Amino acid sequence: MNMNLSMNTKEKRESGFTLLELLIVVSIIAILSVALVLVLNPAEALKKSRDAQRLSDMSTMKTALGLYLTSTSTPYLGANAAGALNNTWCKATPSIAPVSPAKIFYSLPTAVGTISQATLDGASTYAAAQQSASVAAATVTDGSGWIPVAFDNLVGGSPLSNLPIDPVNAFGSGHTGAAVDNTDLMYRYACSVTPLAFEIDAALESSTYATGADSKLTSDGGNNSNFYEVGTNLKILGTGNNF
Repeated sequence: MNMNLSMNTKEKRESGFTLLELLIVVSIIAILSVALVLVLNPAEALKKSRDAQRLSDMSTMKTALGLYLTSTSTPYLGANAAGALNNTWCKATPSIAPVSPAKIFYSLPTAVGTISQATLDGASTYAAAQQSASVAAATVTDGSGWIPVAFDNLVGGSPLSNLPIDPVNAFGSGHTGAAVDNTDLMYRYACSVTPLAFEIDAALESSTYATGADSKLTSDGGNNSNFYEVGTNLKILGTGNNF
């Protein structure tokens, strides 16, 4: 009987783990988990994913506006009402300071927050922001959306089902007062009359695309390292960060 008991005890020891062994395994798993989180950085990965969406949106809008310009005999980039045919809200030329009624257009609707002040081309407190009332209103393509271009007037209809808006489309966490700056995550649009041109800017938030080796802010061909810029003239929206 004693021999059987000894054999059973030996078998149990050989088939299981000691408490020390289990603690070592748990410690290794914990260390690997921490290392994995540090390497993957889920918060940064999410920012990078949103930035990738922004880059895609900017390309989509640039293509749609380019199609509108080349497919319309008399294109208008700054209509001041749905379906209106004019450039009332465009700057006279890209490089001059904006003069009323020229406006900067934002994808942020007033239902989320109101922009009443921006600084562009050295014009202090340039109060010429234009916003849609709601997210739904901001995305329409008839000229009353956040980009004032009547895409619906194109033969065959609009190349866009909806106007893209920023994945966050909100003021930044440090936003205060009425002014807007490059920490606020929303799209910006402006146009000029001579030449007839447009520019769209986006604020990027990931270190990969904003400050890293693959920074898009300094390789987009624009004149402003605070924003990612696309368009047919990248001098319309100036070089500052307060718009």
